[in-house]
Amino acid sequence: MDKARHKTLLWVWLCCIPLLSGGFAQKQQRDLRLDVPASTLPDKPDRPGATPNYYALIIGIGKYPDLKEEQQLQYTVRDAESVYSVLIPEGGGNFPAENIRLLIDSEATRKNIHTALEEWLPSKARSEDTVLIYFAGHGFLLEGGGYLAPFDFRIRDWKETAYPMQSLGKILGESIRAKNRILLTDACHSGAIFPGSDSQSLASSLLQMSRSVFSLTASRDREQSFESPQLGGGHGFFTYFLVNGLQGQADENGDAVITADELAEFVHRHVRTATGGKQNPTSDRGSFDPNLPLASLSRSFPGSPGRGSAPETGTLLIEADMDELEVFVGEESRGLVFRDRPLRLPGFRPGPYRIKAVKMGFEPDGPREETVYPGQETRIRIRSLVPKKKRSSDAEAAFSRGVQEYLHARYAAAARQLEKVLAADAADSQAALHLGRVYHASGEMEKAEVFFRRAVEIDPDFLEARIGFGGMLLGMGNIDESIRQYSLVLRREPRNAQVYYHLAQAYRMKNDFGPSISHARKAIEINPQLGESHFWLAESLRMSGGTGTLQKPLLQEARKEYLTYLQQSEFESKAGEKAAAYLSFFLLGHSRTRSSSQRDIWKSLRSLAYFGLGDCEFLLGQTDPALQYYKKSLAVYPQDAQVHHKMARVLCTRAEYLPEGKALAETLQEARAHFQSVLEINPDIVEAAEARKYISKIDLLLKASRP
Repeated sequence: MDKARHKTLLWVWLCCIPLLSGGFAQKQQRDLRLDVPASTLPDKPDRPGATPNYYALIIGIGKYPDLKEEQQLQYTVRDAESVYSVLIPEGGGNFPAENIRLLIDSEATRKNIHTALEEWLPSKARSEDTVLIYFAGHGFLLEGGGYLAPFDFRIRDWKETAYPMQSLGKILGESIRAKNRILLTDACHSGAIFPGSDSQSLASSLLQMSRSVFSLTASRDREQSFESPQLGGGHGFFTYFLVNGLQGQADENGDAVITADELAEFVHRHVRTATGGKQNPTSDRGSFDPNLPLASLSRSFPGSPGRGSAPETGTLLIEADMDELEVFVGEESRGLVFRDRPLRLPGFRPGPYRIKAVKMGFEPDGPREETVYPGQETRIRIRSLVPKKKRSSDAEAAFSRGVQEYLHARYAAAARQLEKVLAADAADSQAALHLGRVYHASGEMEKAEVFFRRAVEIDPDFLEARIGFGGMLLGMGNIDESIRQYSLVLRREPRNAQVYYHLAQAYRMKNDFGPSISHARKAIEINPQLGESHFWLAESLRMSGGTGTLQKPLLQEARKEYLTYLQQSEFESKAGEKAAAYLSFFLLGHSRTRSSSQRDIWKSLRSLAYFGLGDCEFLLGQTDPALQYYKKSLAVYPQDAQVHHKMARVLCTRAEYLPEGKALAETLQEARAHFQSVLEINPDIVEAAEARKYISKIDLLLKASRP
């Protein structure tokens, strides 16, 4: 066959087949085979009658590198995290977790704020949607203009490093097409930056930005914003009542829905009362719909009145003679109480509430019913908690055997032993946690969820149980609830690297790569030896989209992070031994199958890492290294149809540049073998249809090239 004709025929046969990913040279986004319900993905296009989406940008900055110690803010980060927790659906709000950008301290740089405001929100929000922006940090008015201070704000270069309110107003008024735009700001702290300036007029600047924006600010012109360590464990008054209102206390008409108008009235009334009139939140509704629902509640609250009435609320004052007791009011954690620091909870409707105080390792106090009276303070003294009783020798032996059976993947035997422990003591949260792990590993997901929930209910501050529960929820595709569980852990342990790595995984599963990258970086900052953080960072870097000159550095960094993960997860090394121990307890929801041993999970992740390296090399134009990494991926996990498919397609790409002869025939035969493996492993996946077409074309080519 004429060489030129052969090359033309090869190109036509192999490349005219439509490529499902858009072509060999484009980024291949590999599914991790973790099923995510379609309902968790945002609805992007404008369509008449489309279901509205809710998007939020939440910014909290307390530590400014360029400011003095006395200029730092104490509770703004805690405030921002509380707003985040209450906005997601599991917290009662209408904002899916993947539709929220949370920028905390070092993440809230001017560049990142600019990107979120001027690129992310305008690209996401459609005409039927709602957008909410919350900012807690320094703000100021200088030389006639209002500004917000990002994390990297510098006083000497304030014009270049601050974010202008004029830009925010323009974005909200012109670029973001959402029907409803909400701005919540607790930014009137600027007197500490520029004493003597007219900085407190920032409130007016905020309110006057756009008549199409509903703006609620922390205080009037020239007023200060106050915060207290005793207010819900440490909050600004504005945000405390904002969150309290969204959690149900602002439900004026008892319909279990919090509207924008109800929230504004609640926050204004209670902040003014709590501060003795020294701080007065201000709102401008403009053309805003006052009945826009911001939160949906699972129940009505005590004392919900008829429309138009505003009950006089009361206060819960929690005292204790022990430190670090976590207080729950109903189902919600309201903060920690210390022996020298009571927990003050104002703004509660009159009526009965269930109060419970817990501490890991101790019997709880409650739940017991306490009544809030209008205009009064209900003082509650937490009784001294007593240590939980130790297991009997038989129960302790059964627990130890159960854990060992679990670690050796003998799940039925492990379940029998752990059930003995719970039969002896139904309040053994550790036995419940391990039973959850056992049933999760054996694929009995309904049982797993029962026991994870029981462990958390027995000991609400059992953070290890919340982490395990979150991992199970990830595996089931309930990502928002998983994120909420992890967020609750971070409120207690803000430097928990394991939780940050899990959050990186959760956002990766939502294809929300920005938060995934930032959470993975945070985990690595806290604990560089936690290999899975490097894995999820690499995954999101590889799949985050960049093109042209922007794509190359992302792929190069991803390649470096994959290699770091592989090095740290090698069981033969000391780091690998630590990783193996970690995997035994925390790696849930990562495996290709519902029933896998911990070593299977480890193999799965390493296989995916090799695949990621192969993809990076291929996208960087390095075909030979790409093929070597794909082969390593298959050596670890041979039954991965997607790797076989990708390997075959890369081989077809290589074949295009080979002259007619033995090398070409061998390459095509190798590609055919991998396409055939796709059909043998799973003939029903999308790639199988393409594999059949390729096999037919390759067979014709091989037949035509024979002498």
